[in-house]
Amino acid sequence: MAELQDWVPEGIDTERPSSARIYDYWLGGAHNFEADRRVAEQMIAAYPNGKQNVWANRAFLRRAVEFLVAAGIRQFVDVGSGVPTVGHVHEVAQRLAPDSRVVFVDVDPVAVAHSRFILAGNDRTAVIQEDVRRPEQILEAPELRDLLDLTAPVAVLVVALFHFISDEDMPVDIVSRLTAPLIPGSYLALSHATDDGNDDTAELKELYRRAGIEWASRSRTQVEAFFAGHDLVDPGLVWTPLWRPESSDDLYY
Repeated sequence: MAELQDWVPEGIDTERPSSARIYDYWLGGAHNFEADRRVAEQMIAAYPNGKQNVWANRAFLRRAVEFLVAAGIRQFVDVGSGVPTVGHVHEVAQRLAPDSRVVFVDVDPVAVAHSRFILAGNDRTAVIQEDVRRPEQILEAPELRDLLDLTAPVAVLVVALFHFISDEDMPVDIVSRLTAPLIPGSYLALSHATDDGNDDTAELKELYRRAGIEWASRSRTQVEAFFAGHDLVDPGLVWTPLWRPESSDDLYY
């Protein structure tokens, strides 16, 4: 923890849980604090399938990036990227196509600080501290403009993010503003928590609320609205383990 504190930005309240650091803990990462771990364990106790869902989402992210690289995409914007633990976008994309360029965006200063720490020396990545609710600032950020060419196709990734954004912030509009400037041949990859098929998430939501974290799970119909104006690739909008699995062992990592 002494080494960890060396790169934690000054003024960070380590007693306040963060959704990015809770996610990092569930994935087995080391860049989280006691407050994050305490809430994460309470959530697992309340919703035992939650950790498995996190790993399924991580596996979806890997498969989505692999698909995008195979489709010829070499530019990625990962919004709400969190702490870049093992198997993050740059590792997957650059393993398959070393010329891939990735811009990571997160509002959490600890996630941003750690991203910059581990990506130092990787000149095909950039890290921006920005809020998804300010999509124009993301797209106009000098770090993004210096690294990416928006006259060529780009993949925008918003994976496990929008259930932390309230309806009042108009998340569907945010997606539209994020993707509107992109040229044809670009892609949107998105995953989202839902209550569909889940009857035991009330305590999970309450734990998020107590931790001061917004939580807005949405129905399938509501999630479909994020893709308005986009053509869905097969198999369309499905549960994350069912999106192009390669084998039964492929579902959760």
